Amino acid sequence: MSTSFSTRLRRLQSQKDTAVCVGLDPDPARFPPALQDGRLRTDAVRAFCTTIVEATAPYACAFKPNFAFFEALGPAGLTVLDQVVATIPDDCLVLGDAKRGDIGHSARFYAASIYEELGLDACTVSPYLGRDSATPFLEHESTCTFVLARTSNDGAEDLQEACTCDGLPLYRHVAQRVKDWGTGAAGEAGLVVGATAPAALHDLRSLCPSLPFLIPGVGAQGGRPSAVMEAAATEEGPVLVNSSRSILYASEDPDYAAAAAEAARTLRDALNG
Repeated sequence: MSTSFSTRLRRLQSQKDTAVCVGLDPDPARFPPALQDGRLRTDAVRAFCTTIVEATAPYACAFKPNFAFFEALGPAGLTVLDQVVATIPDDCLVLGDAKRGDIGHSARFYAASIYEELGLDACTVSPYLGRDSATPFLEHESTCTFVLARTSNDGAEDLQEACTCDGLPLYRHVAQRVKDWGTGAAGEAGLVVGATAPAALHDLRSLCPSLPFLIPGVGAQGGRPSAVMEAAATEEGPVLVNSSRSILYASEDPDYAAAAAEAARTLRDALNG
């Protein structure tokens, strides 16, 4: 029997003493001058990401490449993504931040591309089309499909907070549905819950005590590490706390790798504290 995503995550977190997930959102416009020397964008992105991975891996238990930044490179973007993923060490899990949200054949092929071709450990999915958008992903053993519930952006209030379903905020209804979808599935279901909404985070942890949580919004978006851990960290439910820009662009000078490492270490210590 394959080892579950949560079991692998807890093992790595215990070994490395960290809940940090480093988001890989490579924006060439923010690269240090040494990487803006006329080289191809694909080469610059590859060099930047692999350097960041090497510098921050000691302080992280996962990396989360954002597909949009690689797809923006054109046809070669997925090749660069694959090459970057290959440099991530075995003591870190890899989450594909693709936010897929389709049904039927499309969803099955999206799932196959992420879990079979790229060999990633987890991914993000939008629930707007209902169960059909998540089920094909949940058919893959030893993976975790993180479904968007209460996200960290300002616009989350437009639907997730403002709309109600069966008398509950939409994000809470989604979480309950995701909990049901994951029951008995080959893979695990998890939730994406933003650090910028600690009350919702606490509410959803009470509702879903054992689901894995992927928590973005710490750092550049203003989420506080202490509030996140207080609201969501339990013995039963594992958490991954993602930070992207505040680590990647801690410095835009030649010392960017050292600055990223220090930012990742600082976040690790803040979460542990």
